[in-house]
Amino acid sequence: SYTNIAKHLIKNYHDQKILLVYDKNINKKIMNYFIHDLKVSFPKINLYLIQGQKLNKNTKGLFKLLDVFFDKKFTKRSIVVSCGGGVVGDICGLASSLYLRGLLHYHIPTTMTAIIDSCIGGKTGINHKGIINSLGTYYHPERVYISRNILQLIPQREYIAGIPEIIKCGLIRKSNIFSLLNRKKEVLNRNFSLISKMIRLALETKIKFFSEDVYEQNKRLNLNLGHTFAHAMEMTLKSDNKPDIIRHGEAVGIGILCEIYYAKGKNKEFQTVKKLLKTYNLPTDLKAYIKKKSFKKMKKEIYKNIFLDKKTISKYPRYIKVSKIGKTKVAEMKNFALIRKTINEVIFSL
Repeated sequence: SYTNIAKHLIKNYHDQKILLVYDKNINKKIMNYFIHDLKVSFPKINLYLIQGQKLNKNTKGLFKLLDVFFDKKFTKRSIVVSCGGGVVGDICGLASSLYLRGLLHYHIPTTMTAIIDSCIGGKTGINHKGIINSLGTYYHPERVYISRNILQLIPQREYIAGIPEIIKCGLIRKSNIFSLLNRKKEVLNRNFSLISKMIRLALETKIKFFSEDVYEQNKRLNLNLGHTFAHAMEMTLKSDNKPDIIRHGEAVGIGILCEIYYAKGKNKEFQTVKKLLKTYNLPTDLKAYIKKKSFKKMKKEIYKNIFLDKKTISKYPRYIKVSKIGKTKVAEMKNFALIRKTINEVIFSL
């Protein structure tokens, strides 16, 4: 509960300067309760509203937040509490790591994708020069709080958009994630007992892969399954003045299909993932997002953006090769014709 968060903040040695950074799209009733509870313990808490969209995940958004730290004369013992999805968590984490080389950061994820993936692991970042997460650091929050109330109030599209990240965890490590996902009615009804099991399994999977490889030298990269193609699609579909066209999780779902197809074609794992995505009405291609007359241009753009992926360490982009469930490895995509074929047959379903 939010009261527990206040108790933890009281116990931590700090200088009484606290900034709550929250996404303006969060349910107002929830935020009012939260702010009220925090103000009981910290009457002088500072509030900072942010729009948690990808177009704000940039140097401008970062430095506006850093300026608040300076204006409030924060010290290394000041606290930032971020409340939002991946964009808010990434910007607050990066700003917290940079200011005086690190102040205290607490995080409350409010989107399904953030809850089951980005809230732990310490990756922070912003997008720069059109490249996703091209500037960032590794900086772990002091604590992460997952709220049952927030889980019940996540907008439906945002809630469902987190499922591909859960599917990813089910592919890279053997678990009963797929059997839980097959209980569609309970998942859609947000049965907390079931959802909490899925969240735990997803986060345990993430911990398994990053705990011995925090700086992504090898093993942790398995958590990027689907992301080489997903980020290429997101960069292609980006808009400077419109809300996000495709959610990150939605792009990851299509990206997972792409990486399985590139490695093994439309095999058993490909069909399993595609069926699950369709079960939850998640996209399996981009046709709904792009006008047909733009297909040719978009294909070229996606292909170009694949080579801008930050995992690339040679002239070949890297991806995660799934041999079978629980058996994956980092590999290079050396067959450029097959990359184009994957874009054509999976992303555009032609």
